[in-house]
Amino acid sequence: MSMEIVGTYLVGICLLIGTGFALVGTIGLLKFNDSMTRLHAPTKVGTIGIGALLLASMIHSYVVGEGSLHELLIMAFLFVTAPISANFIAKVNIHKQSCVTPPPPPRDDTWSTLNVPEADRELAAEPEA
Repeated sequence: MSMEIVGTYLVGICLLIGTGFALVGTIGLLKFNDSMTRLHAPTKVGTIGIGALLLASMIHSYVVGEGSLHELLIMAFLFVTAPISANFIAKVNIHKQSCVTPPPPPRDDTWSTLNVPEADRELAAEPEA
C-alpha cells in the first residue's frame, strides 16, 4: 500500500468521525429543552468534531504534497476557547437563574470548602503505625 492510499483512508476516517460528532451535536442542540442541557452538545462538536475535520484537512494537504499547519493553530484556538466560552455561558445562565437550581448537598458545612468534619480530624490526628 502506498502512502497516498493510507492517507486517503485516514482522511475518510477523520471525516466520518468529525461528521458523526457534528451530527450528534446538532441533534443534541435541537433536542434538549433548556440552555444548560443544550450547552453540552455544541461544545463537544467544537472540540472533537471540528478537530477531526481539521485533522482530515491536514492529512489531505500532506498527501497532496502541499503541507499545511494552519489547521493546528485553528485547533489550538478552538480547544482553548470552547471550554472557556461554555463556562461563561453556564455562569450567565446560573446568575440569571434561567435553569433549575441543583439541590443542596447533604452536608452543606463541608461540601466544597476546606472545613473538615470532626470524625475526619480525629482520623487525621492519629499517628500511623
